[in-house]
Amino acid sequence: MRKAAKFLIVVVVPIVGAACVPNAKSPIASRTPVAVQTTTGGSVNSGSGALDQFQDQLRSIAAAVLPSVVQINTPDGLGSGVVFDNQGDIATNDHVVSGASSVSVQTSDGHRYPATVVGTFESGDLAVVRVQGANLKPVTFGDSSALKVGDIVLALGSPYGLQGTMTEGVVSAVGRSEDEGNGVTLKGLIQTSAPVYPGDSGGALVDLGGHVVGMPTLSSASGRRASAAPSVAFAIPSTAIVRIANQLIANGKVSHTGTAYLGVTLQDDPNGGARVQSVVSGGPAAKAGLQAQSVITAIGDRAIADVAGLSQALAALKPGDTVSVQVVKPDGGSATLTVTLGELPVS
Repeated sequence: MRKAAKFLIVVVVPIVGAACVPNAKSPIASRTPVAVQTTTGGSVNSGSGALDQFQDQLRSIAAAVLPSVVQINTPDGLGSGVVFDNQGDIATNDHVVSGASSVSVQTSDGHRYPATVVGTFESGDLAVVRVQGANLKPVTFGDSSALKVGDIVLALGSPYGLQGTMTEGVVSAVGRSEDEGNGVTLKGLIQTSAPVYPGDSGGALVDLGGHVVGMPTLSSASGRRASAAPSVAFAIPSTAIVRIANQLIANGKVSHTGTAYLGVTLQDDPNGGARVQSVVSGGPAAKAGLQAQSVITAIGDRAIADVAGLSQALAALKPGDTVSVQVVKPDGGSATLTVTLGELPVS
């Protein structure tokens, strides 16, 4: 470990008047020199008990959750994972372990264990791996559907192999849809300003209660955006993690996505709304009479400005819900359709 660098602070004090050099009687010559204040922890003259409590809270979260966040190693690279249960099951991203000839898990205390892949779900970019004999502590999952824009969250993982790293930010948006660039589009994502880097994929997005509310999966440098902006990152919500991981553990595969499904392909309309490019034959939208080239402008009482807004609206609904869908038809007329939502297919 390198020693901390020492810094010298030089304070230049302007002298007012004709004399440039103070004489022995000058109060400037006899004053106490400025010195660097050293601390052994805590804040320096914060003057705020609330800030001290907040800092203590962050430290407590790190101490409680970091031991339940592991590093996952494969011949192709590394990622992160969260301990899902007390049976050695660890949830991570599919892209972390997919196609790997071998997988190992490194725990926070530095021990490494061989792991087996229990199951993967490519279209949701989730997977479960299992280790034996590691005696790991599971995380506690929170309700991601309760998140609000502005909530403080922490991202925990192994960026660039730096295990046990924590960054901090806020929930920037919810219900985002993002194309991973490999034919997979993830929906209902949490956007966060907590910096996320390569190696953080599969880790934990944690609220101030120490509950895992998401899994960091994409940064702006990945997927369709391909621009380095660490403060723009996306996480899979905890509700999806728990639903998919339980199925993978029980059956090795996913039978029910639990995600509301309209049965259309979409693109943003320049005048606002989500334009329907195509309608899936026999799907919920087709049964309700929705036509291609119609523009969806509202679902229920929620106005739809673009495709992202439609994804957010669907993320708040569930299969079997019946909703009103307001559209502008291809001929320019308007209509309100009643649609009973289906379930997003597994593939």
